[in-house]
Amino acid sequence: MTSELLIDPVWYALAFLTALGLALYVTPLTIRVARTFKIQDTPDGRLKKHTEPTPYLGGLAIAAAFMMAFGLFSATATTTHQATGILVGGLMVLLLGLYDDLTNLSPSVKFMGQLLAAFVIYKAGVKVDFVQNEWAKMGVTMLWVTGIANAFNIIDVMDGLAAGTALIASLFLFAISAAATQLHSEPRMVPFMAITLAGALLGYLRFNRHPARIFLGDTGSLFIGFMLGALSMVASYSESNQLAVVTPVVLLAVPIFETAFVAIHRARKGIPFFRGSPDHFALRLRHAGKSVPLIVRRTYGVAIGLGVLSLALVYGTSSAVPWLLGSFSAAAILAALLLSRFPSPDDGPEPEA
Repeated sequence: MTSELLIDPVWYALAFLTALGLALYVTPLTIRVARTFKIQDTPDGRLKKHTEPTPYLGGLAIAAAFMMAFGLFSATATTTHQATGILVGGLMVLLLGLYDDLTNLSPSVKFMGQLLAAFVIYKAGVKVDFVQNEWAKMGVTMLWVTGIANAFNIIDVMDGLAAGTALIASLFLFAISAAATQLHSEPRMVPFMAITLAGALLGYLRFNRHPARIFLGDTGSLFIGFMLGALSMVASYSESNQLAVVTPVVLLAVPIFETAFVAIHRARKGIPFFRGSPDHFALRLRHAGKSVPLIVRRTYGVAIGLGVLSLALVYGTSSAVPWLLGSFSAAAILAALLLSRFPSPDDGPEPEA
C-alpha cells in the first residue's frame, strides 16, 4: 500500500503532463489543417460575432492528446471494461460531432447518435447505482450522459468558457476520486482518466482563450461533456453520506444551469430548444458591456466554488449537507433571476472588446 501511495502521484503527474504537452503540440497542427480545408466557423452577425473565420476541430486536438496519453500510461488498474466502454462511446460522440461540424446534422440525428453512444457505455457497466430497477437505471444513465454532453455544447458560446469549465470540473473530479482510491480502495480508472483529460484541456486552452485561435465545435464540446458525464457517474463519492450522490450535479452545475436557463427563456419566447438563440447568460453579460475575459474569469470562479462545495458534500457531516444543498439551490435560483434582468442581445450591436 505504501508503494502505491508513492507511485500514484508520479503516475498521475506523468499522464497530466504528457496530455498537456501533446495538446500544446497537436492543437497548432489542427489549426493549420482546419484552415487548409476551410473547416472554419464563419461569423453570421447574430450568434457568431467573432471578427473573422475561426478553425473548428479543437475537439480533435483534445481527444488525440487524451487518448495518446491514456494509451501511454494506462495500466491494468485503468484498462477495465468500463474504461473501454467510455473510450468507445467517447470516440463515437467525437465522430458524430465531427460529422455535424462538417455537414450540419439535424438535432434528432445527433441526439440518436448520442443515445447510441450512451447505450454502449451502459452495456460496458457504466451506470448509476442509486436506482434499483434496471430499465430505470438505463434511462437515468442515458439521460445524464447525453444531458451533460449537450450542456457543454450549449455553454460553448464564448472563448475559453466550455473548455475552462470542463478543466476545473476534471481537476475536482480527480481530487475526489483519487482520494476515494486511497480511502476505500476504489478503482483508479476515474482519477486517471480525469487528470489525463485535464491535461489535454489545459494545453488546448492555450489556443482557445480570448481571442481564440480555434474553437471546440460540436466535435469537442460533445466529447468533453460525454467524458465528464460518464466519469462523474461512476466515481465514488461517499460510503456514509447518502446525499453525496448529488455531487456530480453540483460539480457540473455551470453547464447544467446554462442549459436550464436557456431552455426556460427559449420556451418563454416560443423558440424550440434546439434552435440557436442569444439567450445564454454569457451573451447577456457581454451585451451589457462586460468583457469576454471578465465573464470567463467570473464563470471560472463560480466553477471553482462549486468544486469546493462538491468536496464539502463528500467529506462534510450528514447534518451539514442538507444546509449546503439548500444554499446551493437558493443561490442558483437567485443567479437565474439576476441574470434574467440582463437583456439578451437579440437587437443592437455587441460592445467592442
